[in-house]
Amino acid sequence: MNDALDEEIMEKIIIFDTTLRDGEQAPGGSLTDQEKLEVAFQLEKLGVDVIEAGFPIASPGDFKAVSKISKAIKKGAVCALARCLKPDIEAAYNATKPARHPRLHIFLATSKIHLKYKFRKAEDEIFRIAVEAVRLGRKLCSDIEFSPEDATRSEKDFLYRVIEAVIKEGAKTINIPDTTGYTYPQEMYSLIEDIRNNVPNINKAIIAVHCHDDLGMAVANSLSGVLAGARQVHCTMNGIGERAGNASLEEIVMAIKTRRDVFSGLYTDINTKEIFRTSRMINNLTDFVVPPNKAIVGRNAFSHESGIHQDAVLKKRITYEIMDPRDVGVSSSQLILGKHSGRHAFGDRLKALGFRLNEEKLNKAFVRFKEIADKKKNIFDDDLRIIAEDEIRVIKPLWRLVSFEVTSGTKVKPNAKVMLNKKGKAVSGASSGDGPVDAVFKAIDKVTGYNAKLDDFRLEAVTSGKDALGQVSLKLKIKDKIFSGRGASTDIIEAAIRAYLDAVNRLEYK
Repeated sequence: MNDALDEEIMEKIIIFDTTLRDGEQAPGGSLTDQEKLEVAFQLEKLGVDVIEAGFPIASPGDFKAVSKISKAIKKGAVCALARCLKPDIEAAYNATKPARHPRLHIFLATSKIHLKYKFRKAEDEIFRIAVEAVRLGRKLCSDIEFSPEDATRSEKDFLYRVIEAVIKEGAKTINIPDTTGYTYPQEMYSLIEDIRNNVPNINKAIIAVHCHDDLGMAVANSLSGVLAGARQVHCTMNGIGERAGNASLEEIVMAIKTRRDVFSGLYTDINTKEIFRTSRMINNLTDFVVPPNKAIVGRNAFSHESGIHQDAVLKKRITYEIMDPRDVGVSSSQLILGKHSGRHAFGDRLKALGFRLNEEKLNKAFVRFKEIADKKKNIFDDDLRIIAEDEIRVIKPLWRLVSFEVTSGTKVKPNAKVMLNKKGKAVSGASSGDGPVDAVFKAIDKVTGYNAKLDDFRLEAVTSGKDALGQVSLKLKIKDKIFSGRGASTDIIEAAIRAYLDAVNRLEYK
């Protein structure tokens, strides 16, 4: 904590990261257990206090991922979610048992809307279920967090009653979720204040807030909760999550750090210089593109185009920048590499960008770098990140691209032929389509045997220039499930094929 203030009067805001649980619940955002582990390692490096690793009862894969993370993480707590059901609680306990600091997060809705339409139960029965669940959890684990789901739409008297009872049963953290993103900052402030004033034993627990962004106020609501006395915040990297997402970790942390006049005496243990690196990892593993104007981590967050702004920033940075980009891991400099660069320089630059690839992955990344360097005049840091992150994506591909041919034009019906490799065997397919991309996708479907529906397709230039590396991110609907894919190349058709095969390979991996 690099602060001149007396440490004794400082209060820590606990950062509870739910990227791997609530964040992964976003449609198309699922990760493999190995990818989850890579993210967990980065979150540990970032300095989060609690990693909510998953919902173990949801699937064998989720249980496996939580267990892997519990064994691997050395700092902070590893948490698992559970409903107020014995099998859920036992699964969460068994998955987190290897952790140095295990936590069980038990939840049950308390709003009349949920009681009437979801549970069809009376308040007294919900009260009993919550108490018994926390009692069971406490017998298994010393660190219990309880969430009265939809708390911001719950009757306050019933909410107070439930909170008081679960604290008596041993809950150490009481999380107040704005499950539907319904509240607004002043209302959240009042709710936390009312809980502090009306729950007799609230001093025996830490109050947390968990806000969704349906009305675009998740971060504001979270910070209002902090100002009212909450000392733990649930958040996700880049704000990913169900529907409109969750409160963004990077925005909450940097608001507390930047506005010390408002959040006086408060701090987090986040290593802010790892924010951009973590954001990029989440962006590329989930294929949820960060908007250019996204606060803190967007491409334009520290960019100045106006001549007036540029002149002022050159004279004194703080005229238009309230944060130093280096504080979040953003560097304004770019190392330009080309086809004449050697493996040593390539490896050194990747290390400087925060990547630690083993020998095999570094060799594969260098071969890919050379292929792209032959097509591009200059290679920028963002190109290198794409190359390295492709090696982090740990899915072993069943289908690989060998070659493709496309004919298209204003008076020519687009036709495509693709040759794929499956376990050493070359398989070809051909098709026509509404355009060259549609044609190659249909040709791939003929080879793989899937009838995939394209749910989303995005193309963006990774860097500037006519020879820029193009990155395609897409989502395929296959067998009523959504699978994400990503591919990059200087040829946008090839990038689209790589992204399509990445999604298909994810299905095969599942």
